Amino acid sequence: MNLLVVGIVFLAVLTQTVTGFGMALVSMALLSQWLGIQVAAPLVAMIAALLEITLLIRHRAALNWRAVWRLSLASVLGIPLGLLAVKTVNEQVVLTVLGVVIVSYTVYALVSPRLPRLAWSGWAYGVGFIAGILSGAYNTAGPPVVMYGNSQRWSPAEFKSNLQGFFLLNDVFVIGGHALSGHLTPAVWGHWASALPSLALGLLVGLSVERFVNPLAFRKIVLLLLVVVGIRLILH
Repeated sequence: MNLLVVGIVFLAVLTQTVTGFGMALVSMALLSQWLGIQVAAPLVAMIAALLEITLLIRHRAALNWRAVWRLSLASVLGIPLGLLAVKTVNEQVVLTVLGVVIVSYTVYALVSPRLPRLAWSGWAYGVGFIAGILSGAYNTAGPPVVMYGNSQRWSPAEFKSNLQGFFLLNDVFVIGGHALSGHLTPAVWGHWASALPSLALGLLVGLSVERFVNPLAFRKIVLLLLVVVGIRLILH
């Protein structure tokens, strides 16, 4: 089981290092099927936080905090609802909804429609709140925030940096919520410790090859994988 966790974490870290996001989508889609949502959710948040610290340091020059503070504020309010769902809702229902979220986003990402520019500041609060719920339940705040970032026409560098800043703040609150809820069990810590080498390797490989890899082509391969995994979660 530990080897499976190591392989999944490596793939997820490599994905986010090259494309700027996707670590939580890949790892939650795969780990939740074998470890269960109660273990996978806090585990992925703990791994993601370490990755995001590193990537934020690398891309800090492009961070535009003014572009994401509304998203972050609203997200903090939504996180407790997501954590409550993980604790109280039947796990099969939670996994099915996760599958729907993954398939819906991957279809959007593969089609790549050009979204209208969302100029009204209220959109940021709404998107952030939804992202917070998804983050608390599944660590999948990425889909709505990525769509919002696309609507704001963020540059590639700003896109990567803004996402890392938003994700890191999110994960700090999510980890704190899991700690207060008693979800940081010995099993979570054990898998986290075994995943650290693969996190470092995925980060090293990703930073070494990102300039040579076409991020759009790599992203499409990952998205096609996620479609299959998402459908499996729905039908499981």
